[in-house]
Parts: sequence; C-alpha cells; structure tokens
Amino acid sequence: MTPEEFRAAGHAVIDWVAHYLEMLEQYPVLAQVEPGAIRDRLPDTPPSEGEPLEAILADLDTIILPGITHWQSPRFFGYFPANASPPAILGDLVSSGLGVQGMLWSTSPACTELETHVLDWLVDLLGLPPAFRSSASGGGVIQDTASSATLCAMLAARERTTDFATNRHGVDRPLTAYASSQAHSSVEKAIAIAGVGKDRLRLIEVDDHFAMRPDMLERAIRADLDAGLTPFFVCATVGTTSVTAIDPVAAIGTICRHHGLWLHVDAALAGSAAICPEFRWVHDGVELADSYCFNPHKWLLTNFDCDCLYVADREPLIKALSVVPEYLRNVATESGAVFDYRDWHVPLGRRFRALKLWFVLRHYGVAGLQRHIRHHVQLARTVADWVRDDPAFELVAPVPLNLVCFRHRGDDAFNEALLSRLNASGELFLTHTKLGGRLVLRLAIGGTYTEQRHVQAAWDTIRASARALSG
Repeated sequence: MTPEEFRAAGHAVIDWVAHYLEMLEQYPVLAQVEPGAIRDRLPDTPPSEGEPLEAILADLDTIILPGITHWQSPRFFGYFPANASPPAILGDLVSSGLGVQGMLWSTSPACTELETHVLDWLVDLLGLPPAFRSSASGGGVIQDTASSATLCAMLAARERTTDFATNRHGVDRPLTAYASSQAHSSVEKAIAIAGVGKDRLRLIEVDDHFAMRPDMLERAIRADLDAGLTPFFVCATVGTTSVTAIDPVAAIGTICRHHGLWLHVDAALAGSAAICPEFRWVHDGVELADSYCFNPHKWLLTNFDCDCLYVADREPLIKALSVVPEYLRNVATESGAVFDYRDWHVPLGRRFRALKLWFVLRHYGVAGLQRHIRHHVQLARTVADWVRDDPAFELVAPVPLNLVCFRHRGDDAFNEALLSRLNASGELFLTHTKLGGRLVLRLAIGGTYTEQRHVQAAWDTIRASARALSG
C-alpha cells in the first residue's frame, strides 16, 4: 500500500468510524447473536490474494457489527465506563502510524519523555502527593490495565519485604496480603502470579457502606504475625467494582506504616473524579500509599487500554522487574539519566500510549474533563432520586459518584428476570452484583455520549419492564 493508497484508505476508514459514532443509538446495545454465529460467517481459509478495502469494510458491516456489544453506546450502563473519544482515537492512530517500540528511552526519546511529562501533569490535576512526580524518588508509568498495575505493585512489595532476594532465590518465607471482600479479582490473580499463593490473601470484612474495616485489617495482620507469617501488602480500593465503595485509605495507611506493609491504592474508576476539586476527598490518605493507580480508559475519555501507575519510590519496582541483557545495553541507560519504562512493567515492549492521553488532555482541557465528570455524577444522583421515589424499587448502596446500585423489591428470581428482559430488549445494558446475598442491578453512567435523555429512557424502560413482569 503506497502512501497515496493509504491516504485514500485512511479517509474511508475514518468515514466508517465517524458514521459508526453517528449511528450508535440505532444499534441494540447488547450483541444479539448466538455463540458461533460470527465464525460461521467467516471463510475457512484466508484469501490467497489480497482483497480491496471496500470488501473488508462491507464485511465489517455485515459480519462484525452484529457481534459487537456497543460499549460506546450512550445506553450502555453495564460493568463500568470504558469511554473512548474522537481525540483519543486519533492519538491511537498516530501511535499506530509511528509504530514506536518504546521499551528504552533510546528507542524513541519522545515516547518516554512525553509519558513522564503527561503523568506528572496528572499528579497535579488529581491532587496526588508530590512523591509521585518524576522529579522526586517516585514517578508514573502507563500500564495496560489496573490488573497489571496491581501485579507490579505486589512484585515491588514482595522484593522490598524480602530485601530484594526473591528474584534471585524465590519466595523464601510465608507472605500474606490483604484486601477488602469487595476488592477487584485482580488482587487474587496477582498473588497467584507472584508466587505467594491464593491461600495467603486475606479478604477483610466491610462496613455498612461496603468499605474495608481498619479494625478487622489490624486484627488479621496481628493474627498472621502471631502465626509466624510475614504480612507484606495491602490493597485499598477507591471505588470498588460492585458498588464504588471508598476504603478509608488514611486509617489503612496508618496501619501499614506501623507494620511496615506496602500500601497499594486501586482507584481504577474513581480516581478520574479527582480532576474535580470537590471530589478530591476520594484521595484522602493517598499520601500514605506506596503505589497508586487509576484508569483514564474508564472515565477520562481515553480509549482502552491506559492505566496510570504511580510509585512513591521507584527503586523497588525497578529492582523487581529489571533484567538487562547485553543487547539492550546503551549509553543513555548506563548514564542513569533516563527512564527505561521496560523496567516498570512486565512486558519488554510497549506502545506509545501517552499520545492518546496527551491528545485528550489538550483537546478537552481541564475544564472540559471536569464538565464530563460532573455531568455524570449529577445524572447518577438523579437516577438515585428516581429509585428512592418509586415504591417498587430500593436503593441498596450509597451513590458517591456515577454508579447506582438498586433492585426491585421482588425476590432474586424477579430481579434476574428483569435484568434478562432489559438486556434482551437491546434498549439498554445493565449488569449485576450480589450484596448481602441478594442480586442487585448496577447502572453505571460514564459514556462519552450519555445524556439526560438516555438515563430517562433507561429508567422508563426499567419501570415498564418491571410492571410487565409483575403482570
């Protein structure tokens, strides 16, 4: 494909994406296909000769789109926001066009230095502690997801706790880690990958607001110490997946400092809210954290994948993950004057993810991103008011930000049937969780294009479907 051919094809693809965004509301939110339906329409072998772009785009329409659940739909309220935006898409396009492999500073200095600079911007924009800035002993790095960030934080904690001997000799003592019973499953996965063992993860009880109880954390740590075990890592969550619960980070951090444990704060969703000064209370106590992460790809208009991991002291992270074969040695690295981000995460290779984040920050500006967050928080509060005012429904968790957890006052079977009916309609998409043994519906607001009319239509559909099920 020549540059001229690429230019024409690029225009056609951008037109296709722009048309898709224009038509988002016309598609059923949840893919309406059976398992195997997409593969059944694909040929058994790839073409022996190349095909024109027009044929590929036509198959996008007829084969691929029917199997897409439209995460960018303004009527998508499931799981968590995964919002993309046109500036982020364009930033990704430029990144793909440059084809940078940013494993070392020397392999593309701009890839490293833009990432360092943008992450320093975010320290200030989110009101994070100065220790997370690159000019201090810490710094930030873009990971793919918060799951990877949790793993890297745990590996750094493991190395610090074992005096940097684990990478040489393996885990030589019985370590224990702690998170609330509402923490993300990535903590359990990380402790397995890190070789500590799933049976060494203690899930701590939560309070009436589903936040970790510091007194129960203290009790669990002391019990493990008395049993001859070595507590080493605590994950506090700022915005749990099920209900957006905010763990009391300051109290947890005080306990960690007392016992010498690494504190990681997972703010995957809720961290973005702190770009608004009135929501920076979610970061109370983060100054006591050894590491912190949040996902711009959840609620800051930056398409997947983009997680920002910060550490107050980068040395344990780098020592846990650095391997330097001869073929990667170079003058810049040996000088110690640059960051080689390959030492800050598991993979060697890395994409130029900072470009899409840079595009977003520059296009929308701080004020535009603040309007985005405030709008969604207000919409969630409106939905919560509707639930409270309807005697057929109940609100089952606080609504600190953009997630509303509610249920019909019927039994679990009724709520499950209601959820299935709603999602099958294609008019909206919700997901569920279980709280106190009861099935609960979750309505997460955070889409780039979600407006008041979309949440109003969703609530009207929910009420009408419940009435129809009630007979």
